[in-house]
Amino acid sequence: MDRARSRAPLLAAAAILLLAMASAPLAATSEPEENVDNASLQQPPVAPGLSFDFYRRSCPRAETIVRDFVKDAVRRDIGLAAGLLRLHFHDCFVQGCDASVLLDGSATGPGEQQAPPNLTLRPSAFKAINDIRDRLERECRGPVVSCSDILALAARDSVVFSGGPSYPVPLGRRDSAHFATPQDVLSGLPAPSSTVPGLLNVVRRIGLDEADLVALSGGHTIGLAHCSSFEDRLFPRPDPTISPSFLGQLKNTCPAKGVDRRRELDFRTPNRFDNKYYVNLVNREGLFVSDQDLFTNGATRNIVGRFAQSQKDFFRQFGVSMVKMGQINVLTGSQGQIRRNCSARNPGTVPWSDVLVEAAAESLGLF
Repeated sequence: MDRARSRAPLLAAAAILLLAMASAPLAATSEPEENVDNASLQQPPVAPGLSFDFYRRSCPRAETIVRDFVKDAVRRDIGLAAGLLRLHFHDCFVQGCDASVLLDGSATGPGEQQAPPNLTLRPSAFKAINDIRDRLERECRGPVVSCSDILALAARDSVVFSGGPSYPVPLGRRDSAHFATPQDVLSGLPAPSSTVPGLLNVVRRIGLDEADLVALSGGHTIGLAHCSSFEDRLFPRPDPTISPSFLGQLKNTCPAKGVDRRRELDFRTPNRFDNKYYVNLVNREGLFVSDQDLFTNGATRNIVGRFAQSQKDFFRQFGVSMVKMGQINVLTGSQGQIRRNCSARNPGTVPWSDVLVEAAAESLGLF
């Protein structure tokens, strides 16, 4: 039976800097967007069972195969970068990094994809993960690389090929044969309307902190959002934390409640992984409540200010936080499986409902 695991997902700038930011719109920084060495931050420990050279003998070209696929795919569809990154987030914050988000629903119930927070995950991202798995199976001569490792690598490479930092990815995860319940998904993935106290409650339960929360939120520097995710900030009364000019832009995209349109999460550089997301927050141009409150709330405001001023600081912390997130409640060794199809448990796997029935019967002494 799967081991019990905790669920649910996620310092100081000088006062003069904050006064300056409050008095005038912050301009974009001119730092070069380059891969950043994370040596200046303490790296998180590698979880037991994972290593940076896990496939050195069994499939030495595994990372290269994933990298080449993502590079080509993102070149053809830049939106896929955000889609792959978001898949990794939505997997790890619910039941841990076990590729359970990729499982289709079954007779035992709907899968994680049918839960409301996952309804807008990109179909092209799911297809890309299975395409990568197929390529790896051919190159590695069998099921060697897990779907959860593919998710972690594809997310990192999506960041790199949209202009963001590279970082090392510990490998050796196994895939779960069981998806989480819809309620697990709802409790593990904070809503766009969440404020900092609620966000911190979620991330602290899974071993992350304020710096991780702010850095990982920076993934919103790429990608799109539906009007339904932020329309409550516009109607019936505008959220006073939205700058007037940005409010006008949002109402042009979403002129009334219920309009089904999409808007860039970062309107300055929507297809570039950089620190402009934080510049937006300082200028009161964050799209979600969960974005803008990072600057409004004193617990995270200084970190936002630091990342807005220094892209290097953001990139360093993002790499460290992604390594931490990517190791949440991982399955290793005999705890999981390497799925032959990332969308389905391997043939012969006992469904989760049967596992529960067997456990209950055993506890009653029936066998």
